[in-house]
Amino acid sequence: MSGFVGGNRITLLENGAAYFPALEQAIDAAQCEIFLETYIFENDATGRAIAAALRRAARRGVAVRVLVDGFGGRSFVREQMAGLGDDGVAVMIYRRELRIFSLRRHRLRRMHRKLAVIDGAVAFVGGINIIDDRYPEGTVNPRFDYAVRIEGPLLGPILESMHRLWRLVTWASMRRRDPLPLLAPARTEPVGEVRAAFVIRDNLRHRRDIEDAYLAAVDAARREVVIACAYFFPGRRFRQALVDAAERGVRVILLLQGLSDHPMQSYATRALYPFFLEHNIRLFEYHQSYLHAKVAVVDGMWTTVGSSNIDPFSLLMAREANVVIEDRVFAGQLRDGLRRACSVGAKELRRKDWHRLPRLRRAASWLAYQLVRLAIGVAGYGRKH
Repeated sequence: MSGFVGGNRITLLENGAAYFPALEQAIDAAQCEIFLETYIFENDATGRAIAAALRRAARRGVAVRVLVDGFGGRSFVREQMAGLGDDGVAVMIYRRELRIFSLRRHRLRRMHRKLAVIDGAVAFVGGINIIDDRYPEGTVNPRFDYAVRIEGPLLGPILESMHRLWRLVTWASMRRRDPLPLLAPARTEPVGEVRAAFVIRDNLRHRRDIEDAYLAAVDAARREVVIACAYFFPGRRFRQALVDAAERGVRVILLLQGLSDHPMQSYATRALYPFFLEHNIRLFEYHQSYLHAKVAVVDGMWTTVGSSNIDPFSLLMAREANVVIEDRVFAGQLRDGLRRACSVGAKELRRKDWHRLPRLRRAASWLAYQLVRLAIGVAGYGRKH
């Protein structure tokens, strides 16, 4: 964790409708250097628009560096990578090997971050990939997700992290140590009043930083914990922290996927529902569209927005990046958005609803839960975590 720094200006961006125009505008205003990291870079209308903006920047002399995950971005490698390179965009792929289902640890360790820094002056951090909001094609309502636009001292650790990972992947891919000095160092002068920290997860010094940040906030909660999470499969320590909070009178609300793009994980998550409901934790399933958010609000003051789910992939295997913010105005904005999602797009589940489900469906959830646990153990993470 970078440590909290004040003096930031942070803008909440809900869904791609707010995020992509802001990102494209910042890219078009770039004069010196752009870093961009994403798990997915799709060849759809949104992906082509952002790719075109990156090309325009490169053609006018901006140093553009794009890092895409080798598994999440496998279509990007086939369809867009060469064209960007032809226009002068430097593209690197994080772990090109695609046999992710081998369950070998190093192949499960993906780059799941969604970050951008433009001219060392503006950063974007969140959970939104470069992909249309209405994917799969024909989806009526946009995917529900968040990002933030950041200016101020927090640019320092964000840019440092991106610069370090770019150099690491360059060495791993080309076996060449490139010093690559920053052309546009971070502008860290205060521009606002928001206090925030940049938190990453990697497989070296920061293995538990994001989970520990969540747990510290939940353990300190006195009134309310609201978590919206696309893929929610917490370990025992996290589950117990939520239960402990509920037992001391904290209102704990979980907003989870109703429509799922990964059925196995969704069924496994539902196997945990009876446990949460029995401990007076409120559960909402979002059905209006695909929920992809990875955010939380605690006591109307502490918030986090980022790429990390609360599941084994994010907390034990992937490179992730979140921002933690301590600001009542920002927390109020995010809480209002989550409250709208709960009231308009979600259905609250109660204990009786679970018991009314067909036995076959409950059995499927139990089986999925066991299979996910088995996969974690086979990958070598079960006993330690």
